[in-house]
This record gives sequence, C-alpha cells and structure tokens, in this order.
Amino acid sequence: MIRKFPTINFIGNKEKISSWICDNFPKDAFSVFDAFSGGCSVSYEAKLRGFTVISNDILKINSTISHYLIENNTEILDFEDIKNLTSGIPFEGFMTQNYADKFFFKSECMELDLFRNNIEKLSSDFKKSISFSLIRRAMIRKMPYSRFNINWDKIVQLRDEDFSYEKYKRKRAYHNKSFKSHVLDNVLEYNNAVFDNKKLNLSLNEDIFLLLNRVEADIIYLDPPYAGTMNNYFDFYGLFDAFITSEKQNPFENNFMDKKSIYQLFDKLISNLQNFKYWILSYNNSSIPNKEQLLELFQKYAFDIQLIEKKHDYKITGKSNKETNLEYLFIVKNPNFISKNILK
Repeated sequence: MIRKFPTINFIGNKEKISSWICDNFPKDAFSVFDAFSGGCSVSYEAKLRGFTVISNDILKINSTISHYLIENNTEILDFEDIKNLTSGIPFEGFMTQNYADKFFFKSECMELDLFRNNIEKLSSDFKKSISFSLIRRAMIRKMPYSRFNINWDKIVQLRDEDFSYEKYKRKRAYHNKSFKSHVLDNVLEYNNAVFDNKKLNLSLNEDIFLLLNRVEADIIYLDPPYAGTMNNYFDFYGLFDAFITSEKQNPFENNFMDKKSIYQLFDKLISNLQNFKYWILSYNNSSIPNKEQLLELFQKYAFDIQLIEKKHDYKITGKSNKETNLEYLFIVKNPNFISKNILK
C-alpha cells in the first residue's frame, strides 16, 4: 500500500513542499529532529524516507498528531473502536459549559463532550491519539476558515448555506455535518496513513528551549511560526488543547510571534544547536527576521551556509500574494558538531 499523509488542514503546513525540503536533507544524515512539527507533514515525509524521526511541538494537539503518525507504527482504529468512540448520549460537559455558542452550537459541543469522554475508554494511547486527530479534523471541517479566532456572529453567518452560496457560490454543507459524520468520513484515510519504517521514532510536547540539550540528531529541522504574518497558532488551534485537557489554556512563552523579541529569540535558538550536525531552517520572505538578518545570525555560529529559495503559498485560503511568496531553506553545517548520542 502507498502511504499518504492524511488531510490535516493546518495553516502553514508544508505538505506541498515536504518532498522538496527532504530532497535537500544532506545525504549523510539519517535522523531528524523536527523541532516545530506543526501539522507534521515534514516529519511524515522524513519517516517515509526511512529517517529516524523525533517530532516536537509545544501545542498538545500537534504532538498528538505526531504521536499518531510518527511514533505509532502499527495501531489503527477497528470497528469496535469507532463504535465505542461515537456511541452514547451527548451531555453537557467542559466543551458545552465553556464554548457553546462561541465556536459551535450547544448540541455540537455536547457531542464533543461525549466523544471526549469516550476517548478515555479506548485501549491504547495510540488509539486515543488517532481519535483526537480525527475529531480535530472534524472540528476544523465545521469551522469557517479552519481557525478559531473568528467571532460567533461571523461563524453563524458563514455556516448559513444560503448566505454562503449567495456570497461565494458554494453552500459549504460540510460546515453543518455532524462531528460523527466527519469522523466516519475520515477514519479510513487516517488509518491508512499509519505505517512502520522500522525505526524507533518519538513524539514530544515541549518548549524547544527545554529540549536542545537533551535531544541529538543529524538534522534539526526548524519551522517556527513566521513573525510578521497573520499566523498565531495559539489563537488558531489552542481550542484543541483545551479539548484534550478539559482545561482552558494560556498562551505559551517563546511563541516566535513577538516582533520586538524575535531577533533575540532566533539568536538564542541558533546559539544552542550544538547537538546537531546540520541546521535546516524553513522560513518565508514576508516574515521577520528577513533573509539578510537570518544569514547574519547564522554567520555568527557557522560558515558553511547554503540558501535555497522556492515559490510557495503556505495559506489554505485566500488568493493574495500567491505569486510573490518565497520559501527559504537555510542549510547550515555545524562546525563544532561532536556526536554524543543522547536523549536525556
């Protein structure tokens, strides 16, 4: 069976260029630490190519996706699992109490509370991770613009199929399908994405600065949020972490979004990459720091630096700037690398 990355719907996802990115991994590299894994497309492509992959993201939902796709090699949801996940009577729990008529209607939040309760009854953590990922997909599918920073009045308006057709010539009926229907629609695709590359892969959920001295790999692949763009991943996807934990979440530190501190944060990051033979940074031409500033930062710590550029529109929606977006790939060889084979 040909394995295929499942439909994740993650703003900023590199699925369209993950092959190009991995094509440029150095030939003498066999392990990759994907430090800001996001929607997990680059980790998945690296796993497909036989790399040992360590995947990390500070958002719990993103590490849950990598737990399902990267660390998991064999487990999928069977018929009984799906039945157990989607059966029962919806009730008022954490999601209903906190998010009814804010992101979803009350009856929909009650369905989410049922699913969240049912997930705990599944027999393994991998099955739970697949289920969280499936419900994430269902929540995204029902949400206009695939992000959770839209006010309720606008959500209700955009979920009106007649309004949608009048304005966009599309009814977008999928916004109003039940969560259960979306789960059932996607479970085969999500199951089929699971495979074993015969390596011991790992999924982590930490602030990157807590891992740099604990993890070693041939490559550290860096794809942080792009400061200066609209992408605010906590606002977009923090609701999923609340769903997983049944607790409201606070924005995390070191979010790589603050324009005032971004240069210092990159300097702190690059100066602590001694455990990795190669440093590979994926960045965008519309972001801060710019290309010249990033080159200057890398030149403080290394001299073997390669820069590759490719046209790429990383947005899911919108038509603006599709011909002007460039993806930068900085490939840097660490001049002081000494292998220690550590994961503390």
